[in-house]
Amino acid sequence: MPDVRTRTISRRQALRLLVGTGALGMGAALGAGGLTGCATTPQAKQGASDTMTEPATSSTFAFDTYCTFTVYGDDAAPALLARACARYDALFDLYDDASDIARINAAAGAPTTVDPATADIIKQALVYCEEANGRFDITIGAVSTLWDFVKGVRPTDAEIARALPHVNWTCVTVDESDPDAPTVTLTDPAAKLDLGGIAKGYIADKLCELLRDETAATAAAISLGSNVVYLGEKPDGSPWETGIRDPNDPGGSTVVDTVSTRACSLVTSGLYERTFTLDDVTYWHILDPATGMPVVTDTVSVTVLSPSSTRADALSTTLFIAGSEAGANLVDAYSDTAAYFITTSGAVRTSSRWDELTSAG
Repeated sequence: MPDVRTRTISRRQALRLLVGTGALGMGAALGAGGLTGCATTPQAKQGASDTMTEPATSSTFAFDTYCTFTVYGDDAAPALLARACARYDALFDLYDDASDIARINAAAGAPTTVDPATADIIKQALVYCEEANGRFDITIGAVSTLWDFVKGVRPTDAEIARALPHVNWTCVTVDESDPDAPTVTLTDPAAKLDLGGIAKGYIADKLCELLRDETAATAAAISLGSNVVYLGEKPDGSPWETGIRDPNDPGGSTVVDTVSTRACSLVTSGLYERTFTLDDVTYWHILDPATGMPVVTDTVSVTVLSPSSTRADALSTTLFIAGSEAGANLVDAYSDTAAYFITTSGAVRTSSRWDELTSAG
């Protein structure tokens, strides 16, 4: 896809691509200290728990998935995270007419004033669009909105052909000359943004920033469905443990591998997430921006580990479309990022730094 995580799924479906095997029941990831994302352990602030050994837990529903929060050191923090999720959901929801993304798409090429967070995520996404050389494109909305993976609607070849010329991230401009009221413009009036392939990663990073800057939290595990991020270190010093779910058992609890890591983010994408079968053909939600059709790949599931959840989310799409061999080489361009592929044959391929970055040590 770009990964089409849209409102085409029910608001009661959770995209649980990772199943945790540790004490918190969530996934984990590792990142090098001092980098972006959640590798930095927050300092204890006034109001922290005396023991800091019993976490506060909470959950909410946003971004078409169940979001769970486990926070050490600040019992009020989970509620703060839930409110932040609601805010980001309202800003980025492609199918909410009042959202920034829907208003940009409806503006017919006119500049649209947006929240600074919306300008920021789009600006970051454009960097990954350029790096992906067409494999990741946030203007996939021109095509993704034609598909319905709940009702089993496949657009006609003619509809896809008419939409494809409008999938071109270079038509997106962000003007932050007024940082309090930035604007976003689609120079192609028929283009449509869809941030489904990066939004949860960006939000996960922002939630970590919120914990560091505004709470007494000492450690946390945040799960936004298939996006998991860990902040800090558990009180007992043990690593976060994550099980990678068997793509042949997407609704179950079968784990094909377990990794022990320190803080950061782990994002999984799988062809099995949302599918439908029509006329004996199975279609999945990960669309290739070059064709507007479900991607043709040797990969069934890819898990990306990075200190930046934003990067991990965008790369999970790019690597899927690239395939396991080319994808493993692409991710090696980042010294602090790695990937774990499960192929259609059932084989596992990892990038060169996977073992190094999943050694919690």
